[in-house]
Amino acid sequence: MNKEKDKHIGLRIDSETHTKLKDLAEYEGRSINGEIIYLIRQAIKKMENEK
Repeated sequence: MNKEKDKHIGLRIDSETHTKLKDLAEYEGRSINGEIIYLIRQAIKKMENEK
């Protein structure tokens, strides 16, 4: 991935989703940010494979 400049996205989520995301990230050994990036990349990969 070309890292000319990392981009920042503000994200608002409800408390229940945050708690579940935190639990998932901890289970997978990632930070919450790392888990979000992983999930986004998986979604992009899936979309690219379906095209």
